[in-house]
Amino acid sequence: MRSIFVFFALVVFTVSGAALSKEDDALTEVLRRIEALGDEANYTVEFLIESNGYPVETHKVTTTDGYILTLHRIPYGLTGKSSGKVAFLQHGILSSSADWCVLGAGKALAFELADQGYDVWMGNARGNSWSREHESLTIDDSNFWKFSWHEIGTIDLPAMIDYVLEQTGVSGIYYAGHSQGTTVYYVLMATYPEYNEKIIVSTTLAPIGFMSHMTSPLLKVLSFWTGTLDTLLGLIGVNEFLPNNDFIKYVVGDTLCQEDAITQFLCTNALFAICGFSRAQMNTTLLPIMTKYTPAGASTKQLIHYGQEIQSGYFRQYDYGILSNMAQYGRVTPPRYDVTQITAPTYMIYSKNDWLSAETDVNKLCNKMGDGCKGKILMSDFKFNHLDYMFGIDAPTLVYSKVISLFGRY
Repeated sequence: MRSIFVFFALVVFTVSGAALSKEDDALTEVLRRIEALGDEANYTVEFLIESNGYPVETHKVTTTDGYILTLHRIPYGLTGKSSGKVAFLQHGILSSSADWCVLGAGKALAFELADQGYDVWMGNARGNSWSREHESLTIDDSNFWKFSWHEIGTIDLPAMIDYVLEQTGVSGIYYAGHSQGTTVYYVLMATYPEYNEKIIVSTTLAPIGFMSHMTSPLLKVLSFWTGTLDTLLGLIGVNEFLPNNDFIKYVVGDTLCQEDAITQFLCTNALFAICGFSRAQMNTTLLPIMTKYTPAGASTKQLIHYGQEIQSGYFRQYDYGILSNMAQYGRVTPPRYDVTQITAPTYMIYSKNDWLSAETDVNKLCNKMGDGCKGKILMSDFKFNHLDYMFGIDAPTLVYSKVISLFGRY
């Protein structure tokens, strides 16, 4: 198995001269890490962190509705020094805590924050690779998957934040979220405003609230079919989001499925098919590791909820249909999230080439939020895409340095 991954890495290097030239110095180290990972059983977040030389702890949190969530903690960095500040990182759709670590020491945000003296905690939402346990349900039970990002924002996120505050004894955390990690932050703060007091400052990377102007071809198709769920579920999975590869290829077409080794490989990966990628930022040296951790799993309902946002133009709760909405909400349409309730200092880092987080939608969200939105930061690289915040070659200099700087102001 190890030789297969090493061979694949070498093939990728051969077909991508541009990316290889930028990352050539890392080749030997990356291949060593791939070889060191060994059997597939070793592909854990704990092993990923430890292989970079950092300490790691694993914590479990049980939600009020019985989901058992995993949190990964890096209590200090390579310097061994602690500032007493606590950072909390929340991943995006189809992702996990591993995303904050895959770029490795000296690059990944989790490691950079730890080296700055932060006690770093990384959440895992229900249904992803590391949070697939429940007190009474299994992942084979359809009831396990009856959640969207609303439940992640109103149940999972507060449970994890409260646990971190209890374990560390601090009164507030430094928050960073990416993609869905921003959505659930907005949901929590709008629904339970008291949590604003528990956030010292928040940086939201590739912010997603309103979605009328997003350009992801896969999400566009899903949004058109949200009213015909039987057909839609047959294509993308009834419980867990498991789209058929032929369906993905048909939807994204020439956008990703071009005739070269990298795009042919990525076009069947659900995460990249939804979010896209920037060839200039694609760190091909890390593909064998990156794709071992992503996609990390999500419920079909999470994707459908985003599809509803696209169609409706609103940032609101899940739409069950008129009759079910009356039973659930006592009204024919879902309640909107009141983002004016978000008062914690919140910064939005966005780009012009993001398939999911369009500039127009980010501006709308910030304007509606009011004083809570302390600033918008437009990426200087206009080709920066949605996943480049996590995996891009220049993410450490273009994104993470800004996050660390914003944290340092508070």
